[in-house]
Parts: sequence; C-alpha cells; structure tokens
Amino acid sequence: MLKIPRFRLKTKLVLAITGMVFTLVVALSFVYISQLLRQRINESYANADFIAHEVLEGTRQALELDVSGTRVDFRNNAQVHDVIAQILQSDAPLNSLLQSVVGYNPEVYDVSIADADDHAMLHTDASLLGKTLPIRPSLQTLRTGSFFQQIATVYGTPRVYEVRLPIQRDGTPFGEIRVGLSTIFIKSELQPMLNRALLFSVIAIFVSIGLAALLSTFALRPLEAIGRRLDAMTAEYEPPPSEPASRTDEYGTVNTKIDRLGRQIRDVKEVFSALKENLDQIMGALQDGIVLFTRDARVVLVSASAERFIGKPRSEILGSHVEQIFNDSTRLGQIVLYSFALQQDVAPREIETLDGRRMQMSLDFIEERGQPIGALLSMRDVESVRRIENEIELSRRLAAIGRLTSGVAHEVKNPINSIVIHLEVLREKLLQLDPESRRHMDIITSEIHRLDRVVKTLVDFTRPVELALSELDLRRIADEVVALATPQARQQNVEITYTASREPLAVHADGDLLKQALLNVVLNGIQAMPEGGKLLVSSVRQNDLALLVVRDHGVGIAPEVRDKIFNLYFTTKKSGSGIGLAMTYRALQLHNGALEFDSEIGKGTAFRLILPLVITARQEGIPAIENSPRTE
Repeated sequence: MLKIPRFRLKTKLVLAITGMVFTLVVALSFVYISQLLRQRINESYANADFIAHEVLEGTRQALELDVSGTRVDFRNNAQVHDVIAQILQSDAPLNSLLQSVVGYNPEVYDVSIADADDHAMLHTDASLLGKTLPIRPSLQTLRTGSFFQQIATVYGTPRVYEVRLPIQRDGTPFGEIRVGLSTIFIKSELQPMLNRALLFSVIAIFVSIGLAALLSTFALRPLEAIGRRLDAMTAEYEPPPSEPASRTDEYGTVNTKIDRLGRQIRDVKEVFSALKENLDQIMGALQDGIVLFTRDARVVLVSASAERFIGKPRSEILGSHVEQIFNDSTRLGQIVLYSFALQQDVAPREIETLDGRRMQMSLDFIEERGQPIGALLSMRDVESVRRIENEIELSRRLAAIGRLTSGVAHEVKNPINSIVIHLEVLREKLLQLDPESRRHMDIITSEIHRLDRVVKTLVDFTRPVELALSELDLRRIADEVVALATPQARQQNVEITYTASREPLAVHADGDLLKQALLNVVLNGIQAMPEGGKLLVSSVRQNDLALLVVRDHGVGIAPEVRDKIFNLYFTTKKSGSGIGLAMTYRALQLHNGALEFDSEIGKGTAFRLILPLVITARQEGIPAIENSPRTE
C-alpha cells in the first residue's frame, strides 16, 4: 500500500501558492494560445476562400468567352467535359492567376479545378492534369475543431488542408475549386510566439515558488514560538513567559489560549495519575491476562496475570512493540504475529503452551468510525474455563434428567398397573387352583423385564462418562461410519455419498463415543427413506468449528415433534427405541459441541454435528483427503 508522505505546513503553503499561480498561468496561457490559434486559422481560411472566389470568377469568364465560339453538343456530357477542360487549360489569364496565387502566398500549397469524379481539369502542378486528386481534410473542420486539434497544427506533423468552392453549370454542380493550405507556414509563424509564452509561464511558476517560500517563512515565524511553548508544556516544566499581553493580533490571542490550555493540561495530568493508580490496582487483581495495544502495535496496558502467559515481566512488556514481545517459537506468538500482519481478529481458541498447559486466547482489533485504534489480547487459563463449563453442563444434565424422569414415570406406570391387576387375578386363581394361572404369571414376568430395561437405560444415561480423549481427524471417523452403515443402506436401496473436507479436521474426542453418535444419525437417515434414496454425508470446516452433515431425502420431521426428538424414549417409528438421538445429543455435549438439524416436510432432514477444532502445529502432519464425493 502506497503511503502518502506528510508535508510540513511551510511546504503545504508553498505548494498551495504555487498551485494557484500554476493554475492561473495555465488558464491565461490556454486563453491566449487558443485565441491566437483561432485568429490565425480564421485568417488562413478567409484568404483561401477569397482565392477560391477569384479562381471561380476567372473560370466563369474563360468559359463565357471560349464556349461561345465552339460547336458543342450540350446533351453529350463527356463532350462538354472535355471541351471545358480544354478551355480551362488553354486560358492564359486563368492559368496565370493560379500560378501567381501559389507564387505569392506561402501558405497556399496548390490550387486546382476538379470535376465531379475528383479528376483534375486544371492544376498548378501540370503533372496531375487528368489524374484523381487525393482526398484532404477540410480547413473548416480545423477551424471549428478543439484546442488540442488546433495546437497539433503547430507542434504536430505538417498537413495540407483544403478550402473547396463548388462550380455549377445551368444550376447543376459539375466540379469544384480546391485551394490547398499547408500548416508549415502557420507552424513557422506561431511556434516562436507559443514558445515565448511557454517560457514566460515557466519563469512565472519559478518566481511564484520563491515568493511563496519567502511569504511562508515570514507568516509561520510566530508558529515556531508557539511550538516552543507547547514543547515546554509537554516536557512537564513551566514554559517561559509569553510576549506582553498587549499584543492584540492573532499571535497574542493564541498565546493567551496556550497559557489557559497549559493550566488545564496540568490539572488533567493530576487526575490521570490518580486514575492510572486505580487502574493498575484493578489490572493487578485480574485473573485473566489482558494486553492492550495501540494502533502502531505497542502495549499501553497489561495485567499482572499476563506475565505467566507470556513469560515476561510486566515492566518489559509495557511500551514494547508486538514483535518485541512475541516470536514464532511459541504457538501464542505465531497466532498473534500472524493476526497483526493481516489485521484479522482471532476467535476464542485453545492452545498449548511450552510447559504443556492449555490456555484460551482471543485477539480483537478495535475500530472507531471504521479506523483502527488498537487491539485487545485476552488470555485465560483453560482450567477456570472448564470449571465454568462443567457447572453449565451439570445444569444441562439436571434438566435432561428432569425430562427423562417424566418419560420414565410414564413407562413405569403401565407395567406397575399391569402387575397389580394380574397379581389380584392370580391370587383369585390360586385360591381356586385354576390351571390358567400360568398365563398370568408369564404376563407378570414380561412386564417386570420391561420395567427392568427402562430403569437400566435411565441409569446408563445418567451415569457419568469417562471420556478417552485423543486428538483425531474427524474425516476418518466419518469415513469409518460410512463403511459400517453401507451394508444396511444397500439392503434398503439407499446410496450413501460421502464428501470429505480437503483440510484436516483435528478434534479432541473419544473416538468410539463419537463414532456411535454419528452412526445413530446415519442409521436414522437410512430408516427415514423406506423406499430407498440418497444419503449425503459431508465433513467441512467453518471458522474454528468442524461440521459433520448428514442429509437424507425422507419424509422430514413434523413441526409439532421437532422439540421432542432429543428426549429419551421419544420415537415416531414402530420399532424405534427413542434412545439414539438422545445419546448422540449427550455425546456432543460431552465434547463441548452441538447437534442441530433442519427439516422440511416431503424433502428430508439435515443433521449437523458440530465440534470445536484443535488448532496446533501438529495439524500440518495430518494427510489431506481429496475433496471428491465417494459413493458407497
């Protein structure tokens, strides 16, 4: 990006005055040269037009004298043409007129009389008689042309222009008189005058520069004294006494205002010092690392906690440039330097320090009215973040348990009622020794088993899960799940198409739990298309998130049940258990992720499994998978 240099006020004044003088000189020169050119061209045009009329009069006299004594068949145009050409070429006064015009007018290049077919019947150059004359531009076009067209006649290539006058016989044109004018004479006449005008313009510009420099030096001399007083004020010592207040010009007014401003600045400094002490106390008590940069990437504010994240004392960080604080040897330094180079925000992300600790950092560039004014770097210990997230997760689990309790209560109530009823029946049958009591005993056993399964599922769902976390590529998980689901998909005439992201999708996750969560969604998509169809699976990156998208073309999810599909035991399928999506939802929560979906009746449903990415240097070692669809 081209940086515009900053000029001193004196330079600006010199440039402004010179620019005004230059504009005035250019405007006056333009008017002068334009009028000079137009006047000279009009004179040439009037001269050529006068010559053309003289030749026309000579032609008329020659034809009146000679045709009267010649037998001519005027109905034969060719004979009339030849006779006229012969008369014109043999008429001594007319030929003498043409030669004298060329001889005594330096700007007249040639004079000719041409017929309607542009053939020369009479020409000052005898070698061109009977030949086709070249087409030349009309002097009228130059006369009415622009300034730049006219100036080209002086400084451009010499050309020949023509002034034409038609000749009529019995009211019908049969030829024209052409007077050729060369621009060489105009050029030789006007060029010295224009060169002198240009020279005077250049001299005037240089004189204006000198006068502007002298004027600006004299006008800005009081500003130097004002500058010295301002320097004294910023240097925190009492400025020297100003000139007597009796001075009533602008300089005296400014001096009075400077004295008043100096007193205000000293008062503000005292208030600022007090505020700075309070701010230092606040920054020292903060647990998060906070670093505030100016627009030129220098630190103006830093919290005490930032020392343990950056590894440098607070006194060394303050006032330093970002490149003096961070380097490429740490992951934090790489991210901060890269973001400052691009002036791009960094969303909150987790990184690993050199000593193995994990921290969360973010970088935001601050703007005011579209202009950058600084940047704010925030650093936080992940353990504290984890504690807050665990508390939120606990609240979510409690809410989930509440939803589950309502479902379990409904499922347990019916088996208990059946047990009570059939126990009463069994009691009566046993008293009478009825052999059919065995059937009732079977019913009791079945209901007890079902009740046992419900309670077991509830216990499993609420039991804390120990995650076996490791860094893995989410594309591999999706690839394995597609391979597992393909046999069942083929049995139901469903074609699975998987499109993998080109770049690695590194996440911290429990591979088995995540694989089961994705498999539940894929199987739901297959079962949503009983008549067969296509199931689209894709893995993509969205900023600092990894997305697994599973899209089916089934019947869709009805709007009235969409807020219930993640509840335990809720299902719309006859053979469904209502556990799969609830388990998937819980698995994504345990990984600090999310499960979202969009559905449209008659067109299908798209589930999105969202997980946070792990941005580390090791990610570069994960091999890329071609971004081409694979059909199973």
